[in-house]
Amino acid sequence: MKIRKDDTVLVIKGKDRGKKGKVRFSRPKKKQVIIEGINFIKKHSKARGAVKQAGIIDLEAPVNIANVMLLCDKCNKPGRIGFQKLEDGRRVRICRACGEVIE
Repeated sequence: MKIRKDDTVLVIKGKDRGKKGKVRFSRPKKKQVIIEGINFIKKHSKARGAVKQAGIIDLEAPVNIANVMLLCDKCNKPGRIGFQKLEDGRRVRICRACGEVIE
């Protein structure tokens, strides 16, 4: 998966289209990411003794990675991501627009 934790992404589809955020969690097998401040849902919670408060809680729901694009740090544009092998053998992500290494 080309999007990882702590990447800055732009939402390109859905109710939060145009918003930017930082990736909090990544779920590669499900192809989902959870982004700070994006895709809030309301969950009704039942009280469980003195431990858990009852009421309506706002939670950040996962977003499919097809609905987000990574923002390049150098050119500050959303773009496609590619992989390139360096001379020392490392495999790094690169921005397809400007060609800079993303890390």
